[in-house]
Amino acid sequence: MSNGRQLAALLAAATAALVVIGTVWPAPSAAAYAGAKSLLGSSSTAEAAVGNLGDEIRAQAWGKAYAGLANKAQFTQPEFVHDLTGYYPSLLTYTTLDKFEVRPLHASADEAEIELKLHWATVVGSSVSIRDLHVIRNGDRWEPEWPIVKEPIVPPQVLPVNYLRWDVIYSGAGDDWGAQNVEAPHVRIVDMHPVERADGVVILGELLNEDVVPAYVSVAATLLSKNQSPIATEGSFDKISHLLLPKQVTPFLIKFPNVSLSSVGSVRMTPMSALIAASADPVIEIENEQLHPAPGASLTGQLINQSGQIVNVAHVLGTFYNQAGLVVWVADEYIDTALLPQNPVPFEIHIPEDLAKNVSSQRTVIATYSSGGSQ
Repeated sequence: MSNGRQLAALLAAATAALVVIGTVWPAPSAAAYAGAKSLLGSSSTAEAAVGNLGDEIRAQAWGKAYAGLANKAQFTQPEFVHDLTGYYPSLLTYTTLDKFEVRPLHASADEAEIELKLHWATVVGSSVSIRDLHVIRNGDRWEPEWPIVKEPIVPPQVLPVNYLRWDVIYSGAGDDWGAQNVEAPHVRIVDMHPVERADGVVILGELLNEDVVPAYVSVAATLLSKNQSPIATEGSFDKISHLLLPKQVTPFLIKFPNVSLSSVGSVRMTPMSALIAASADPVIEIENEQLHPAPGASLTGQLINQSGQIVNVAHVLGTFYNQAGLVVWVADEYIDTALLPQNPVPFEIHIPEDLAKNVSSQRTVIATYSSGGSQ
């Protein structure tokens, strides 16, 4: 599908850009030593050993990183690399380590517990992962043990396939009927309102595909001043599920940085849609969803891929409503590992603390991207 090729091209281009940026403007060692210089080459302390490991991961010096591990006999170097970059194509495959933080937890004369916080730069923004490392003294050196997380093995099985599918047949050059343009699916904005935040104005809302065919959708918003002159125009890039099956609803969030709501007289919305081939598979089930109040307000749960295909990237969109049913906030999370069939993967979407008290219900939408296209 064209969407799959576009995503692959986007990922490849973004990866190349990240590599160039990292080469031309290399960031300093990102160990959280209050700005201290890199300790690469010295493992005289537990913190220095973990800092070295972070530097090696950041430089993708996999051989050096693996060789310095105390428990490398428990797994192979490819397993170590796959644990960090993904066993299957996913967001991790197109990720570089931007910076890291080292935080001591406990220490004795011969052992230490160190938290390694990894800040990854992905094509859809930053992603953070945390590993707690056990570090042991070996003579005059310290060596970290890597907490390997091996990919679960999917057992051989037969999964019955029973889902709706829409194909689009495009006309050939000699087809008379193809001279007529195909009408775009009918979509409608069912909710929209502006909200002022510290960094600017945010447009929240929901979009409905009210047609009987699938649609590739997007939304643009133009802020108008009191005298109706345009202030700025922005679109919903990733805070939206772009593919909508018939009667499906997606949230959207559009940001206008450095704009004050007091200067806005009105908002002009422009929903856009195009006919697209799609299917109702893969089916991603959500289990154990829980809304957690402030402090640390969030929505957590697990995604279970009920299909027989691997989902390379899953995008979780949460829409949060107040008691009147109005949209209070839209937040999202990209899952950085691939979803294997029947294997649960956790997610956590954070809610702004000042808005959490207004949230009384929520709805979750999952957008998926596979090697064959998007769903």
